[in-house]
Amino acid sequence: MTEWVDMYRAQLATTFATQLQYRAVLVIWLLGLILSPVISLVVWMTVAASGGGQAGGFTAPEFAAYFLTLMVVNHLTFTWIAWDFEYRVRNGQLSGLLLRPTDPIHIDIADNVTYKTITVAIVIPTVIVLGAVFEPAVTITPVTVLAFIPALAFAAVLRFLVEYILAMVAFWTTRVSAINDLYYVPLFFFSGQLVPLSLLPDTVQLIGLALPFRWMLSFPVEVILGRVQAGDLITGYGAQIGWIAIAMVARVVVWRAGLRRYAAVGA
Repeated sequence: MTEWVDMYRAQLATTFATQLQYRAVLVIWLLGLILSPVISLVVWMTVAASGGGQAGGFTAPEFAAYFLTLMVVNHLTFTWIAWDFEYRVRNGQLSGLLLRPTDPIHIDIADNVTYKTITVAIVIPTVIVLGAVFEPAVTITPVTVLAFIPALAFAAVLRFLVEYILAMVAFWTTRVSAINDLYYVPLFFFSGQLVPLSLLPDTVQLIGLALPFRWMLSFPVEVILGRVQAGDLITGYGAQIGWIAIAMVARVVVWRAGLRRYAAVGA
């Protein structure tokens, strides 16, 4: 345990220093994460205003609460591993990482944690300012906060694992940009980024329940906003844990198969 703590302490310090060297890139990433929910927020608040004050059971202030919360959750679960992993494979940098005594995934975990730690200091004030502009209707209680914490943690782990598996397609294709773009279509639709899932047709909602995307993003948002009943909360945790277990096994299987195929092609 001490060795793991020392390893993560050193890795976090290294990635923290690296992140600070790319401040302009951090700002660009943040702008992308902020603009999408703000656009959806404006659109659906307009729809609610033109529909007699609400749309699909959401008032304009409730849409504001949903999409501003979504902005924070999306930031805390987002990864960019598909782009980094592809670069390592394509340029042969993975070879050096494989010589280390620990799995390279720990580098990406540390990188992800430090990025969130640095940028959350910008995201939270941004949400506060947007909240003053759009006046969301939200009632957050200690109960919803306590229920939200594990939902968010499970969502972050699940999204990281799923997108790590997707990134490892680079072992076979070298470039995964097109596949990554394709992945973002169902993610955007079924994770609640386009519209709250309760506004979708019942059939589409059922399909969404069977896919991992809702559990990566929409579920924690619904939990902290008090839109999940107690019984559904346990079911949601179970779905998240089940998908995490599947993703953990799949990640190991794909990693081992990918290493057997891997050949460094760069310097």
